[in-house]
Parts: sequence; C-alpha cells; structure tokens
Amino acid sequence: MHIIITDECVNCGACEAINPKIFSVDTNLAKVNSKYIKGNEQDCIDAALICPVNAIWIDDISN
Repeated sequence: MHIIITDECVNCGACEAINPKIFSVDTNLAKVNSKYIKGNEQDCIDAALICPVNAIWIDDISN
C-alpha cells in the first residue's frame, strides 16, 4: 500500500487520531510513516475516508 498526502492537507489531525504510528501532523502537511502501514491497512483506508479535504490518496492498495 502506498499513501500520498496531497497539498490540500489542512493539518486537522483526523488521520493522526486514527493511527498516530502511521500519520503524524507537521506544521505544513500530515506525514506518513510507511513502516507501520503493513498490518494497519484498514486504518489507512479509514483515514482516507475521514479526511475532510480528501488529502489522503491510496495509490496502490495491493502492496
């Protein structure tokens, strides 16, 4: 699974609330810690669905 945070990110923290190991909010954009994605794919999907500005894109769900 490959996750992209787009420039539309408004640092709301919704993704970080779902799984702070994967997502962390920075001063500009949320960041993804890809080493924690495996085994937590559903959290990534949930974060993408809950993002209020659709700034989380899952580029490849098969990996």
